[in-house]
Amino acid sequence: MRRHALALLLPAMVASACGSRRTVSVDRELPQRSAEKVLERAMAMQTMPSRYYSAKADVELSMPDEQRSFKAHLRSVKDSAVWASVVPLLGIEAARVLLTPDSLKIMDRINDQYFVGDTGATRKRFGLVPELALLQRALNGEAIALDSAERYRVDREDGLYVLTSREKRRFIRAAEDISPSDTLTRDRDMRERRLERTLRKAEEKEAIVHRYHFEPDSFRVARVQVVNLMNDKTADLRYEERGGPEAQHLPTRIRITLSEPGRVVSALLIITRIDLEGPVQMSFRIPEKYEPMP
Repeated sequence: MRRHALALLLPAMVASACGSRRTVSVDRELPQRSAEKVLERAMAMQTMPSRYYSAKADVELSMPDEQRSFKAHLRSVKDSAVWASVVPLLGIEAARVLLTPDSLKIMDRINDQYFVGDTGATRKRFGLVPELALLQRALNGEAIALDSAERYRVDREDGLYVLTSREKRRFIRAAEDISPSDTLTRDRDMRERRLERTLRKAEEKEAIVHRYHFEPDSFRVARVQVVNLMNDKTADLRYEERGGPEAQHLPTRIRITLSEPGRVVSALLIITRIDLEGPVQMSFRIPEKYEPMP
């Protein structure tokens, strides 16, 4: 089951690029800007993704009961599919994954097993469903779900501009309190009873808090946090390094943390090679001797 979960999580942990590291000054005093101005500049930096994408990545995966390191070959075709091949340190393919808009396929080459299912079957088998569009936006280093028609509040934290969706203040504080890394400075955590009441109210209102951290000069996104207060789940995506102009400023180092009550899964991806030319091959033929995953 652990290997199957690893193969399922891999598409959600992909990113792309090659090039130089970016640096952010945390000591400089940022000029005050309105939320509307920061949003305008950030939206201008959202780039059109390439149709084709392929790369190699070193992945460090941390789960509650184990840690693993492996290499992965990644390929993507915009709006069509994400393909991944998992290769442990011995260099022999252990698993292959193919994600489309409405299906997921997994080959476990170690145990000669496979899974093929639509959205409903995938959710029933694994408890979650990777979404192709969001994964491909992550590949491109985008501020996922940032909406020019929405209203946000703006803060300045650690040398970055931060846009937060305009939920009620108590929802934002609750999102910070249940997040694995509390980022609000000079902020006191809620008392337990008030936090419980706030989460119940959030469930009634289907409250989801988005936080976007932007670099002060380029206004490219450095971090995306999504906190679903209905089920206490948090996704934290950090673009820790990006390439230069020759690499289209795509991320070269990505850290992803997914958390829910009692469980935290994190991954670090270091991209070593990228190619935006196409077409790309996404072979996925299940051998006859393979059996369905139990």
